[in-house]
Amino acid sequence: MTEIFIDGSAGTTGLQIYDRIQNRADFRLITLPETERKDPQARKWVLNHCDAAFLCLPDEAARQAVQWVENEKVVLLDTSTAHRTQSGWAYGFAELGKSYRQAIQTGKRIAVPGCHASGFIALVKPLIDQGLLSPEGEITCHSVTGYSGGGKKMIAQYEEGVQNPLLCAPRQYGLEQHHKHLPEMQTITGLQKAPVFCPIVSNFYSGMVVTVPLFASQLQPGVTSGQIQELYREFYQGPVVQYRQSAEAGGFFSAAGLSGKDTMELTVAGNEERILLMARYDNLGKGASGAAVQCLNLALGLPETMGLLLS
Repeated sequence: MTEIFIDGSAGTTGLQIYDRIQNRADFRLITLPETERKDPQARKWVLNHCDAAFLCLPDEAARQAVQWVENEKVVLLDTSTAHRTQSGWAYGFAELGKSYRQAIQTGKRIAVPGCHASGFIALVKPLIDQGLLSPEGEITCHSVTGYSGGGKKMIAQYEEGVQNPLLCAPRQYGLEQHHKHLPEMQTITGLQKAPVFCPIVSNFYSGMVVTVPLFASQLQPGVTSGQIQELYREFYQGPVVQYRQSAEAGGFFSAAGLSGKDTMELTVAGNEERILLMARYDNLGKGASGAAVQCLNLALGLPETMGLLLS
């Protein structure tokens, strides 16, 4: 039986991973007593004696944990920012192409993508790879996310301060344009310049919509929104990521539309002059824990959707 360890199991991502794998008959979860949960020696021992470990830790703690692992057979899945652009680590978004899927299937070091970055990369990378969008382009990205993406501290802030008018309104952050997801957004897509990125946290628990607005003039000459739709439709055929041309009643598109799911939907809106590329998913699902479990399944040679919440 495959033995799994979640290092950082008390955090939001760790808890969500636990929920997805706790009842699986093919796994045995290794847990540490509360008194040893932060003990370096206890953690180091488990990290070297399990088959696979999720690192649900801050960046520096994740780097330290990686250094502790001397057993080359252990599969490490890092959910932090620490290794997403580092050589030798597979980028854990299998839908980006065969090379990404194979790297996850054969690798022992897998970096789980960031929540905002997942939608941006899913939208932009195929356009650049297929020559519809120049890597020299200057791109803008807006992302609206539920407050659970901020972890336990932010969750408590929202749920304990429900009458606070500042929390009732959407709040933009990352104002200095140094958001931690920017390096992977630029590196994985191949953009020469990082996008102008506008993340917004709002007063709902989970879900997100990432939007990349484009003028037609930003695309290669002759490219239409219909061509983009067809590219997404052919490129993303599920079961986790797929194209879906949809708008909700009244022309709204809710960021909470896939809350509680591990899927991602891409859609194209706007017109032939001003185009909106949109990715909708759950920041805790395909944006974090669902993606991590999908990567684990692939790394262990299992059906990739085992344990995922698809419907």
